Amino acid sequence: MTLSPSETARYRRHLTLPELGPAGQERLKCARVLVVGSGGLGSPASLYLAAAGIGTLGIVDGDRVEPSNLHRQVLFETVDIGRLKAEAARERLLAINPEITVVAHAFTLRASNARELIERYDIVLDGTDRLSTRYLVNDACVLLRKPLITAAIHRFEGQAMSYVPGRGPCYRCLFPQAVEAVGESCADAGVLGVLPGVLGLIQATEAIKLATGIGEPLIGRLLTYDALSLRFAELPVSRRRECPVCAEHPRITALEDTAEACAADAPLSVRRLSATALRRLLVEARRSGPGLVLIDVREPWEFDAGHLEGARNIPLGELRGRLDDLAGEGPPIFVCRSGRRSLTACAIALQAGMAAPAHLEGGLLEWVAAIDPRLRLVAG
Repeated sequence: MTLSPSETARYRRHLTLPELGPAGQERLKCARVLVVGSGGLGSPASLYLAAAGIGTLGIVDGDRVEPSNLHRQVLFETVDIGRLKAEAARERLLAINPEITVVAHAFTLRASNARELIERYDIVLDGTDRLSTRYLVNDACVLLRKPLITAAIHRFEGQAMSYVPGRGPCYRCLFPQAVEAVGESCADAGVLGVLPGVLGLIQATEAIKLATGIGEPLIGRLLTYDALSLRFAELPVSRRRECPVCAEHPRITALEDTAEACAADAPLSVRRLSATALRRLLVEARRSGPGLVLIDVREPWEFDAGHLEGARNIPLGELRGRLDDLAGEGPPIFVCRSGRRSLTACAIALQAGMAAPAHLEGGLLEWVAAIDPRLRLVAG
């Protein structure tokens, strides 16, 4: 599929890149990418994919634009309030690049329609903040052998990973349990408005790389980002031999309504502790003697600056290799600066078979605000 004169002019800066060039731009023109959710992540991802020349861009979202969306969902304007997001997104994306095709799927993704929809596309971006939908999209992409670029955001932190069939782990390899806390929505926890922009652009970058075959995708690597410290980190992720969907002998072989599918595979959930609840547990532990397993998953320099009494420091990047240190002890309680790393630690613990791990909701930032303002915190 050759480029027209107007496309050649539009994508000239792409065409001058030796790694991309005309052949790469033509592959983008042929690509069909589905963005699930046009919210905080889907907005920047789809804007840049449209500008980059993705030939067919699908937007699936059954919600309508609300005023609270506008501080981060940059696809929309105030005049769009009340409109279907998929329709408003299509209009905006075509205004940016009329050379492409944008398909609005103005409905909620369900088990009953996911297979038919995802089959039409080459690459899928998951931009939803609903945990149930995240599992559904992952399962559909594994079963249909479609590349998936997933991302999640929480308060000031985010993470991203790419799945390519036969080349690395899927989302259930990383988070095998349907942990409600991991999928806490922006409405419940809040989110820095610029945060999804960073993660959404990472997703768009991965989609362009996968569509053109350039670079090294985030396969088997969980990329994490902390906006407050402006630091990226990378955690290796391995494929789980017992993964319920991508293993050699999977238990999930068909799509189901997500609530049932998640409940069947994951009866346990993370315990979410408020700062007040954790303080009560610490007081009780001091009275009754050792027994509370409090693990601080921040980096050593963060831990050394200030930490809770009785906490042990196991940085998140070392946790998988040091889980044996916790064997035979009670359910661990993980803490970090803002709560995101501790949620990831809980998922890792669940993956390893630990029962009922807990984390400090809002992290040590919440502890400082509610319990002890003297605790010194530094950026991670």
